[in-house]
Amino acid sequence: MRVVVGEADRGPLVSTAIALAALSVLVLTVPLGLPTLEVSLLTAATVIAALAYRTLLSWPSLLAATFLVILFIPIKRYSLPGGLPFDLEPYRVLVMLIVTAWLSSLLIDPRVRLRGSGFEGPALLIAGSAAASIVVNGATEAETIKGLMFLGTFFVVFYLIVSVARTNEMLDRLVMTLVAGGAVVSVFALVESRTGYNVFEGLDRYVPMLATTDSPADLAAFDTRGGGLRVFGSAQHPIALGAALVVLLPFGVYIARRTGKKVWWLATAVLPLGALASLSRTSVLMLIPLVLVFIWLRPAVAKRLWLLAIPCLCVIYFALPGTIGTLRDAFFPAGGLIAEQQKNAGSGGSGRIADLGPALDQWAQNPVLGEGYGTRQTGREQRTSQILDNQWLKTLLETGIVGVFAWVWLFIRFARRLGRAAKEDHSDRGWLLVACTASVLAYGVGMFFYDAFSFVQVTFLLFVALALGAAAAALPEGGRPARAPRARSRIGRAVTS
Repeated sequence: MRVVVGEADRGPLVSTAIALAALSVLVLTVPLGLPTLEVSLLTAATVIAALAYRTLLSWPSLLAATFLVILFIPIKRYSLPGGLPFDLEPYRVLVMLIVTAWLSSLLIDPRVRLRGSGFEGPALLIAGSAAASIVVNGATEAETIKGLMFLGTFFVVFYLIVSVARTNEMLDRLVMTLVAGGAVVSVFALVESRTGYNVFEGLDRYVPMLATTDSPADLAAFDTRGGGLRVFGSAQHPIALGAALVVLLPFGVYIARRTGKKVWWLATAVLPLGALASLSRTSVLMLIPLVLVFIWLRPAVAKRLWLLAIPCLCVIYFALPGTIGTLRDAFFPAGGLIAEQQKNAGSGGSGRIADLGPALDQWAQNPVLGEGYGTRQTGREQRTSQILDNQWLKTLLETGIVGVFAWVWLFIRFARRLGRAAKEDHSDRGWLLVACTASVLAYGVGMFFYDAFSFVQVTFLLFVALALGAAAAALPEGGRPARAPRARSRIGRAVTS
């Protein structure tokens, strides 16, 4: 499936001419006194695009590029030059271009069709409750409209993936991109935890077109827990980093098992280490639904994986010294965790339990549709409300019981539909359904412990997981025979069903 259309016989001639012209400009760089680095990078990009445009402009390549931009270029830290009243962030530009190409293809290319996901009911209710909450409350400020547009963009990307990902091979390619990208982020998170250096903070030095923006992440070096550095990586916050890597972990298990290659097992093993480097209790709690989903859908495999518990703890001990003790103290602080979470009610550093009473009293004033989607601005630049480290509670306040019901409906329907299919299908497709189910439910559980929708990267990954699951569910059962892993390690044998 390609975005580009045109005369196939003219393509090579035109692309060759463009490549030669770009190389000619490079040759004249020194005589004309042009900036060497910028011209060299532009020339290389032009030549690659000209010679490989059919591959680069295919749907798998465009989606893979979007995934990598979301994973590697920190959101709200970098923008592109444009002189616009809002930050022209790279992921926004890329998503806008791809969505525009897809919508155009729907109109002019009969091969590209809009496909249903099977989750239209909860999706419409989520969008409808958000829009209705704004209309009913008259909350038409710029930030609320911007939030509603963000939500719409997530769903557009969701249906884009559902519509174009029609084969097992394409799904695998997208999963490989996610896992490989997540593994790279995890490796740099481990480096950051040991050295304090965040490679993602200096991307503007290597990509001249990127400009830094004012960001809360500039304070990353001062964020500690128990004396240990909480790493940010490419995320907006340590909690968001840990949550994103946990969401990717089930996909690593899937692709490692399917291919049987040790490199994918290594990439999968790095993901939880990167998550733990964030020193986030939320990421640890999100691992629980992953385990429960595998016990539910693959009980025999889950029993074998218990044998890896002690080796995993040993790896964590040596790869992340002090992490186990720090997390233990975080879960069992002096005076108890519940007492800690009840402190400072009504203040900026209030605990999650302390927020419940005041938030529920506020919700009682607008119980059905809340006070308006996107009205609770908690960003450093435009803060109008107290931060609630509970997305479910924030959703209740903004869109009322209708909005919460819509999201619960989506998570439950997704888990039931994919879980039922995964139990009956032990092929590679069934394992992908298990991975998607685990990933989505982990995100849903994590929503109880931080304001998840405030972080674009991990929320984008949620919609990607939803889309991959919907696309896989639409494929025929057992469409590709299960392949026994070639790896001879204990890990490989443990997950062979």
